Amino acid sequence: MTRNFSDEPVDDRSLEQLVAWAHRGPSAGNSQSLHVLVLRGPDVGRYWGSTLSPEAREGFPWPGLLLAPVLLVPWVEPGRYVDRYAEPDKARTGLGAGEEAWSVPYWWVDGGAAVQSVLLGAEALGLGACFFGQFEHEPAVRSQFGVPDGFRAVGTIAVGHRSPDGDRPSQSVRRGRRSPTETVHWGTW
Repeated sequence: MTRNFSDEPVDDRSLEQLVAWAHRGPSAGNSQSLHVLVLRGPDVGRYWGSTLSPEAREGFPWPGLLLAPVLLVPWVEPGRYVDRYAEPDKARTGLGAGEEAWSVPYWWVDGGAAVQSVLLGAEALGLGACFFGQFEHEPAVRSQFGVPDGFRAVGTIAVGHRSPDGDRPSQSVRRGRRSPTETVHWGTW
């Protein structure tokens, strides 16, 4: 995850490619609920203005994150999945009864796959990217950018060129990664 960006703009072709890759991910039942809000220029400032107060910016540990020239906000529409699974060819699943019928809410699974496609795509294009949650800021982002009711934000992806000054990694990096020998099970647990 890149948390320190330069102010160099992202070219339109790369941005269009990232958004296209986001839409190539899985979609349970071909529900196709993914929408991507693309923010550039003054819209990036509007985003930060609605999610990070000036007081909070003073102590924000990654000020270079705020320099990202592009923010992609993937939104999913749970109701679209419910409606799709109420159709005759999917009705036997019972998932058309409502969001609560889904033991695994696939709108989040599919949205996460879209995010991963963007993160991997940014790397392939030589760009930096950082995915972060909106948490309590989702209503403010919804209001600021006119997102209709019924949609849920998966999070936000900052995209841009990495700063030549390097990056300050998250403190979570100290935890390290578990070895595949600890987490991969061949044939049995």
